[in-house]
Amino acid sequence: MSKFTFHRFISYFFRGLLFVVPLALTIYIIYETLEWLDGLIPVNIPGLGLIIIIVNITFLGYLASFFITRPFFDQLERYLVKIPLVNIIYTSIKDLIGAFVGEQKKFNVPVTVSMTEDGSVLKVGFITRDDLAEIDLPGYMSVYLPHSYNFSGNHFLVKKSHVRPLHMNGTNAMKFVVSGGVSGLEEEKKRDAGL
Repeated sequence: MSKFTFHRFISYFFRGLLFVVPLALTIYIIYETLEWLDGLIPVNIPGLGLIIIIVNITFLGYLASFFITRPFFDQLERYLVKIPLVNIIYTSIKDLIGAFVGEQKKFNVPVTVSMTEDGSVLKVGFITRDDLAEIDLPGYMSVYLPHSYNFSGNHFLVKKSHVRPLHMNGTNAMKFVVSGGVSGLEEEKKRDAGL
């Protein structure tokens, strides 16, 4: 096999790898998640458990917003908040989910945070509270800084002077950070161009 053919073979292999691995991992993660959700209700028909869960969650959401049953859900939540360990777990999870899908989404204001005094090192984050005067930190704000290639992050209290708005859609900014700066900018250019 000639050197030219071998390099072409390697080039095609890596190009195929770039297509197959993300696709295969995406399908695998979705499949495993659906399998796990479907397994929560043991029914012998694939997908039926997931459908039952979605219907029940939707029905509970309907009941929780219906004026007659809403006081029951509010009272149940007040009891849950009074239980010491349950309070921490329940309110943290509720606030986190509410930050993504609630009426007051939190991760929709992307910013850059200066990590050095001269502003030469910046980190992308999201404002979660723009004023911390109520905890005796006037001039500070609460910023969540997600990690790259991971679904975790750190929470920092930062001087407002170290934070600048990042003129970017929140979803694309999160993609940009989580991908380590590899993706997110292309989508932002398309959004700005109106495509």
